[in-house]
Amino acid sequence: MTESVRQVSENDQLRADIYQLLAALLRRQPSPELLQFLANLEIDANEDNEMTKAWLSLQLAAQQFSDEQLEDEYFALFLGVGSGEILPYGSWFMTGSLMDKPLALLRQDLMQLGFEREDNVKEPEDHVAALCEVMGTLILEAPSYRQLAFYQRHIGSWIGRFCDNLAKAPSAAFYATVAQLAKAFFEMEASAFEQLSLDIPVNCPGSADLQPATSDLAKPVELMN
Repeated sequence: MTESVRQVSENDQLRADIYQLLAALLRRQPSPELLQFLANLEIDANEDNEMTKAWLSLQLAAQQFSDEQLEDEYFALFLGVGSGEILPYGSWFMTGSLMDKPLALLRQDLMQLGFEREDNVKEPEDHVAALCEVMGTLILEAPSYRQLAFYQRHIGSWIGRFCDNLAKAPSAAFYATVAQLAKAFFEMEASAFEQLSLDIPVNCPGSADLQPATSDLAKPVELMN
């Protein structure tokens, strides 16, 4: 792919890594390997900002919770008997209904961008973890205006409420720290995208044009396996 050879800044690589981390944490309970990685993070505690506080909270939680506790917590939060305490779907937060018009629009945009859903995946594409996976890929492989368009259309309007609901959910303990990290991160993303929207030239494709060049994102991307 032509896009694969373009230069990625250190900041964009970090953004992509955080999106993929959030995707992994929200897709299922963290694996022992991921939990160990979080427990051993090197964090500059001298930086006094919300992201640093969130990283420290997540690290401490990773050191304290067992695999069994996290399995039970994830089940209660996102699965449950019938449904979990949180419905992690964009359509739900945007319309109050599942499988609604926002999901249909999302599927159209994903098709244009070259993303494909794996046949064995049961979750709809507007699951928050799947959306984080897409953003992580767009940051590395697509122009910034396509990141902006996708974020504005499918994430920005509701992700803050999702983070707040997750933080306050009755069963949230470890995942309250995940919500803290997500909230701080998405607030930074919102500010950056707001500035980007002011900087993009008027004649640059915007939210109405997500269609990539034929070389962009040409390979299928697995969603929510």
